[in-house]
Amino acid sequence: MTELYQKQRAMRAMRKAAMQRGVIAVLDVGTTKISCLILRFDGVNLNDEGEGVGSISGHSGFSVIGSATTASRGVGFGEVLSMRESERAIRTALQSAQKLANIRVDHVIACFSGGKPRSYGLAGETTVQNQVVAEQDIARVLSACDVPDYGDGREVLHAQPVNFALDDRSGLADPRGQLGERISTDVHMLTVDEKVIRDLAHCVKRCDLELAGVASSSYASAVSSLVEDEQELGAACIDIGGGSTGVSVFLKKHMIYCDSVRLGGEHITRDVSMGLQVPIASAERIKTINGGLLATGMDDRDMIEVLGETGDWEHDRRLVSRTELIGIMRPRVEEILEEVRSHLDAAGFEHLPSQQIVLTGGSSLIPGLDGLASRILGQQVRLGRPLRIHRLPQAYSGPTCSSIVGLSLFAAHPQDEWWDFEMQSDGYPTRSLKRAVRWFKENW
Repeated sequence: MTELYQKQRAMRAMRKAAMQRGVIAVLDVGTTKISCLILRFDGVNLNDEGEGVGSISGHSGFSVIGSATTASRGVGFGEVLSMRESERAIRTALQSAQKLANIRVDHVIACFSGGKPRSYGLAGETTVQNQVVAEQDIARVLSACDVPDYGDGREVLHAQPVNFALDDRSGLADPRGQLGERISTDVHMLTVDEKVIRDLAHCVKRCDLELAGVASSSYASAVSSLVEDEQELGAACIDIGGGSTGVSVFLKKHMIYCDSVRLGGEHITRDVSMGLQVPIASAERIKTINGGLLATGMDDRDMIEVLGETGDWEHDRRLVSRTELIGIMRPRVEEILEEVRSHLDAAGFEHLPSQQIVLTGGSSLIPGLDGLASRILGQQVRLGRPLRIHRLPQAYSGPTCSSIVGLSLFAAHPQDEWWDFEMQSDGYPTRSLKRAVRWFKENW
């Protein structure tokens, strides 16, 4: 734990140094695509049209000066499977974005969707030393948290204080400077497979860059897709990507639960490929252009030309109805949504003040998905698009780019985490507590 603490502090220091120099890269390592944005921090809140992150968060703004997206290679389920192929794809995206920005970057913040994330709820309590809560009191109460035995080969990706209580007052976002005698905190901790972070860091290093931060794609997608009220009152962001589907739950503007389903848009494409007996590339095109989930009487007469590559003329040029295509796609989407529902039930989602569900990611664009999701999940469902940030290219304004936009917001204004506070190594949390994901029910 102490080693991890030092590594995370070192990455935060690198991020700070890069932002002081005014430029940093953000990288979304996905199963189907790898996206990169180059960000310039200039302290300008608004542009001429009133856009910009500063207008949303009240902090100094940033703008996008370079962007690139390339097809992902060597990545499966959001994890690096082939170091050489992944390095080539990451290098291609980074070099293209740097060329467009006409600047070289040395530091990159990356997000990924793999690693089999697991959420834990921690709690700690201590006394306030001088009646006024100081930075050191925050560090001491975090040190007092009991850390669950999350197993070998796992590493903490996020550890965020989501609630503070001072004496009998709870629901405090930041108690520093307030008067009190006893302080307690609730912390959300997210762990992932250690190997996934290590492989990603090694891949970035082979591209002659320093990793200045890592984040969960599910977290980044929610940051950009959930509006302020949804983050405050309780909402779930379902990020349906290519190789996996991320599930994150927000309350009081903090992530309190995160998990993933190892199914995504690629699995739907493979079903279409096998069902229609066409190559993967053709199946992806058919799914994108003609796909859907709700069949009507018109779809029986809506014929789709299927082009195969077997060499058999009659087999390669066929017509299938859209109803048949919907019949292939719908069972897989239902399976994904049923898995999502089981994760939300495990998180105690029904106990939140609001149960808004926001769908994002490339596969959220399938026509009829919001209606099907509303029936299966039984909640209010809407399609989410990422926030606009200054000079973001139009191509990055859709649900497919929620995670890269959210990662930009995370890079500019990260939430407090354990490693942002100076803690003595012997006081760092090491005690064991059994896993708890229902902790937030008792706090709000």
